[in-house]
Amino acid sequence: MRGTAVAALALLALSACHPKPANVPKEARAISAEPVTLTAADGVKVAGIHVGTERPKALILLFHQAESGKDEYATIAPRLATWGYESLRIDQRAGGDLFGGNETAKGIGVQPGHVATSAEYLAAKPDLEAALAWARARKLPVILWGSSYSASLAFLLAAEQPDAVKAVMAFSPGEYFDDKKLVETAAAKVKAPVFVTSAQDGHEIDAARTILAAVPGKDKEQFVPKQGGVHGSSTLLRPKNKDGAEPAWAAVIAFLQKVAP
Repeated sequence: MRGTAVAALALLALSACHPKPANVPKEARAISAEPVTLTAADGVKVAGIHVGTERPKALILLFHQAESGKDEYATIAPRLATWGYESLRIDQRAGGDLFGGNETAKGIGVQPGHVATSAEYLAAKPDLEAALAWARARKLPVILWGSSYSASLAFLLAAEQPDAVKAVMAFSPGEYFDDKKLVETAAAKVKAPVFVTSAQDGHEIDAARTILAAVPGKDKEQFVPKQGGVHGSSTLLRPKNKDGAEPAWAAVIAFLQKVAP
């Protein structure tokens, strides 16, 4: 009963934020949500939310952009669940209150309004590693999904743990760290299928293209928005990307159905 109620609320949220979606699942699935607390290798407590679904096809790890938190995915995660994709979204230590609060950043004393440095972005990598370790225990294919700086960190994880990663989805990846070849070098070691997209911005499109070009093989694709298109995973949020959210969603679902049908 509780799962049915959660599912109904999730679907209501989706209908409010994504009216008239271009692609709709053929079958309904019950959805659940529960808080999760992880412990990074250095002892930092990482707050998260696991969204479960009936008959899951894969588990997607949702990582947010700078000055943000797990609620960047508050409406994205339920919509993914309707398609059969469980998810874990976390608050990384390099984040803020862009979409609400960030419990992890608050827990280590990050002050509201703090703008993280490139070194702080890289320092958040243990948070992502903790999420991946948690995901591996669930015995589902694991997909890494990153937004902005975390999209870049996803390439580092996929390069270091190739056997643990089914696919990589990178929204506005770039060389956000002090080493301006770090992400490209990591991408050259990625074995999983890769999807990249970005804002409708020449610099972002080129940055994503350069990183994607380094990925070996042909199982990779870049979605370049023809209308709309904003930075990071926000490109899927209709309030922020009125004209481009649904085309982006169509590309995302098509990729997911290919790598984890």
